[in-house]
Amino acid sequence: MTELPLTEDIRLRPLRLGDGAALASAYIRNRAHLEPWEPLRDPDFYTVASQQAQTRYAVAEHSRGAALRWVLEDADERIVGRLNVTDIVRGAFQSANVGYWLDAELTGRGLMTRAVRIAAEHARDQLGLHRLQAGTLPENTGSQAVLERAGFERFGFAPRYLRIAGQWRDHVLFQRILHD
Repeated sequence: MTELPLTEDIRLRPLRLGDGAALASAYIRNRAHLEPWEPLRDPDFYTVASQQAQTRYAVAEHSRGAALRWVLEDADERIVGRLNVTDIVRGAFQSANVGYWLDAELTGRGLMTRAVRIAAEHARDQLGLHRLQAGTLPENTGSQAVLERAGFERFGFAPRYLRIAGQWRDHVLFQRILHD
Protein backbone atom coordinates (compact mmCIF):
# COMPACT_ATOMS: atom_id res chain seq x y z
CA MET A 1 0.00 0.00 0.00
CA THR A 2 1.19 3.48 -0.76
CA GLU A 3 0.26 6.64 1.07
CA LEU A 4 -3.46 7.38 1.24
CA PRO A 5 -5.10 10.62 2.36
CA LEU A 6 -7.55 10.34 5.25
CA THR A 7 -8.23 14.08 5.28
CA GLU A 8 -6.65 17.12 3.71
CA ASP A 9 -4.02 17.15 6.48
CA ILE A 10 -3.67 13.51 7.57
CA ARG A 11 -2.43 10.55 5.55
CA LEU A 12 -2.04 6.84 6.18
CA ARG A 13 1.27 5.35 5.07
CA PRO A 14 3.43 2.29 5.70
CA LEU A 15 5.85 2.44 8.62
CA ARG A 16 9.41 3.23 7.47
CA LEU A 17 12.81 2.43 8.90
CA GLY A 18 13.46 6.12 9.54
CA ASP A 19 10.36 6.60 11.73
CA GLY A 20 12.01 5.88 15.11
CA ALA A 21 12.50 9.49 16.20
CA ALA A 22 9.02 10.57 15.10
CA LEU A 23 7.49 7.58 16.91
CA ALA A 24 9.39 8.34 20.11
CA SER A 25 8.09 11.90 19.94
CA ALA A 26 4.52 10.70 19.32
CA TYR A 27 4.62 8.25 22.23
CA ILE A 28 6.07 10.89 24.57
CA ARG A 29 3.43 13.41 23.49
CA ASN A 30 0.63 10.85 24.01
CA ARG A 31 1.98 8.98 27.03
CA ALA A 32 -0.79 9.96 29.47
CA HIS A 33 -3.44 9.47 26.77
CA LEU A 34 -2.28 5.92 25.93
CA GLU A 35 -1.23 4.55 29.34
CA PRO A 36 -4.74 3.40 30.43
CA TRP A 37 -5.12 1.31 27.24
CA GLU A 38 -1.68 -0.24 26.80
CA PRO A 39 0.74 -2.57 28.59
CA LEU A 40 3.09 -0.99 31.12
CA ARG A 41 6.02 0.54 29.28
CA ASP A 42 9.61 0.55 30.47
CA PRO A 43 11.03 4.11 30.40
CA ASP A 44 13.35 2.94 27.61
CA PHE A 45 10.30 2.44 25.36
CA TYR A 46 10.05 6.22 24.93
CA THR A 47 13.60 6.63 23.60
CA VAL A 48 14.58 7.09 19.97
CA ALA A 49 16.89 4.06 20.18
CA SER A 50 14.08 1.81 21.40
CA GLN A 51 11.65 3.04 18.77
CA GLN A 52 14.28 2.61 16.05
CA ALA A 53 14.84 -1.01 17.16
CA GLN A 54 11.09 -1.69 17.28
CA THR A 55 10.67 -0.09 13.87
CA ARG A 56 13.37 -2.33 12.37
CA TYR A 57 11.57 -5.38 13.77
CA ALA A 58 8.15 -4.16 12.57
CA VAL A 59 9.39 -3.39 9.05
CA ALA A 60 10.98 -6.86 8.87
CA GLU A 61 7.66 -8.40 9.99
CA HIS A 62 5.91 -6.41 7.28
CA SER A 63 8.42 -7.63 4.68
CA ARG A 64 7.83 -11.28 5.72
CA GLY A 65 4.06 -10.89 5.43
CA ALA A 66 3.57 -11.52 9.15
CA ALA A 67 2.12 -8.07 9.86
CA LEU A 68 1.12 -4.77 8.28
CA ARG A 69 2.37 -1.66 10.03
CA TRP A 70 1.10 1.82 9.19
CA VAL A 71 1.33 5.27 10.69
CA LEU A 72 -0.95 8.26 10.47
CA GLU A 73 1.05 11.36 9.62
CA ASP A 74 0.04 15.02 9.57
CA ALA A 75 1.02 17.74 7.10
CA ASP A 76 4.11 18.54 9.21
CA GLU A 77 5.22 14.87 8.87
CA ARG A 78 4.50 14.32 12.55
CA ILE A 79 3.30 10.81 13.42
CA VAL A 80 -0.14 11.12 15.00
CA GLY A 81 -1.21 7.48 15.16
CA ARG A 82 -0.48 3.82 14.47
CA LEU A 83 -2.51 1.10 12.81
CA ASN A 84 -1.30 -2.49 12.89
CA VAL A 85 -2.59 -5.73 11.40
CA THR A 86 -0.62 -8.39 13.26
CA ASP A 87 -0.45 -12.10 13.93
CA ILE A 88 -1.43 -12.90 10.35
CA VAL A 89 -2.33 -16.58 10.20
CA ARG A 90 -2.64 -18.35 6.86
CA GLY A 91 -3.93 -21.83 6.10
CA ALA A 92 -7.55 -22.54 6.96
CA PHE A 93 -7.75 -19.55 9.35
CA GLN A 94 -6.75 -16.59 7.07
CA SER A 95 -7.11 -14.16 9.96
CA ALA A 96 -5.28 -11.37 11.79
CA ASN A 97 -5.57 -8.97 14.73
CA VAL A 98 -6.05 -5.22 14.43
CA GLY A 99 -4.70 -2.64 16.87
CA TYR A 100 -4.42 1.13 16.71
CA TRP A 101 -4.05 4.39 18.57
CA LEU A 102 -4.57 8.03 17.66
CA ASP A 103 -3.07 11.26 18.99
CA ALA A 104 -5.14 12.71 21.83
CA GLU A 105 -5.68 15.93 19.87
CA LEU A 106 -7.29 14.11 16.93
CA THR A 107 -9.79 11.71 18.47
CA GLY A 108 -13.48 11.98 17.63
CA ARG A 109 -12.99 13.07 14.01
CA GLY A 110 -13.50 9.74 12.24
CA LEU A 111 -9.84 9.41 11.25
CA MET A 112 -9.29 6.00 12.77
CA THR A 113 -12.59 4.69 11.46
CA ARG A 114 -11.45 5.57 7.92
CA ALA A 115 -8.02 4.05 8.55
CA VAL A 116 -9.46 0.78 9.91
CA ARG A 117 -11.81 0.52 6.91
CA ILE A 118 -8.83 0.93 4.57
CA ALA A 119 -6.88 -1.71 6.50
CA ALA A 120 -9.81 -4.13 6.23
CA GLU A 121 -10.11 -3.55 2.48
CA HIS A 122 -6.36 -4.06 2.07
CA ALA A 123 -6.46 -7.24 4.17
CA ARG A 124 -9.28 -8.60 2.01
CA ASP A 125 -8.21 -7.42 -1.45
CA GLN A 126 -4.41 -7.58 -1.25
CA LEU A 127 -3.80 -10.29 1.33
CA GLY A 128 -6.86 -12.47 0.80
CA LEU A 129 -7.63 -12.59 4.52
CA HIS A 130 -11.06 -13.81 5.59
CA ARG A 131 -11.36 -12.27 9.06
CA LEU A 132 -9.98 -9.50 11.28
CA GLN A 133 -10.30 -9.45 15.06
CA ALA A 134 -9.81 -6.71 17.65
CA GLY A 135 -10.27 -6.41 21.40
CA THR A 136 -11.03 -3.39 23.57
CA LEU A 137 -11.30 -2.76 27.27
CA PRO A 138 -14.99 -2.71 28.24
CA GLU A 139 -14.81 1.00 29.13
CA ASN A 140 -13.07 1.99 25.87
CA THR A 141 -16.26 3.04 24.14
CA GLY A 142 -14.40 5.27 21.69
CA SER A 143 -12.45 2.33 20.28
CA GLN A 144 -15.60 0.20 20.21
CA ALA A 145 -17.34 2.90 18.17
CA VAL A 146 -14.41 2.97 15.71
CA LEU A 147 -14.68 -0.78 15.19
CA GLU A 148 -18.46 -0.77 14.83
CA ARG A 149 -18.38 2.09 12.30
CA ALA A 150 -15.67 0.19 10.39
CA GLY A 151 -17.96 -2.82 10.00
CA PHE A 152 -16.85 -4.95 12.95
CA GLU A 153 -19.33 -6.76 15.19
CA ARG A 154 -19.08 -7.79 18.82
CA PHE A 155 -18.70 -11.52 19.11
CA GLY A 156 -17.41 -12.24 22.57
CA PHE A 157 -16.01 -11.32 25.93
CA ALA A 158 -12.60 -12.50 27.14
CA PRO A 159 -11.99 -12.39 30.90
CA ARG A 160 -8.48 -11.34 31.98
CA TYR A 161 -7.43 -11.33 28.31
CA LEU A 162 -4.43 -8.97 28.22
CA ARG A 163 -2.14 -7.37 30.78
CA ILE A 164 -2.97 -3.68 30.41
CA ALA A 165 -1.62 -0.92 32.69
CA GLY A 166 -0.17 -3.61 34.94
CA GLN A 167 -3.34 -5.67 35.43
CA TRP A 168 -4.98 -8.58 33.64
CA ARG A 169 -7.98 -6.93 32.01
CA ASP A 170 -11.18 -8.19 30.44
CA HIS A 171 -11.75 -7.37 26.78
CA VAL A 172 -14.75 -7.11 24.49
CA LEU A 173 -13.96 -8.96 21.25
CA PHE A 174 -14.88 -7.75 17.78
CA GLN A 175 -14.54 -9.30 14.35
CA ARG A 176 -15.12 -8.38 10.76
CA ILE A 177 -15.71 -11.14 8.26
CA LEU A 178 -14.14 -9.92 5.02
CA HIS A 179 -15.68 -12.46 2.62
CA ASP A 180 -19.34 -13.41 2.65
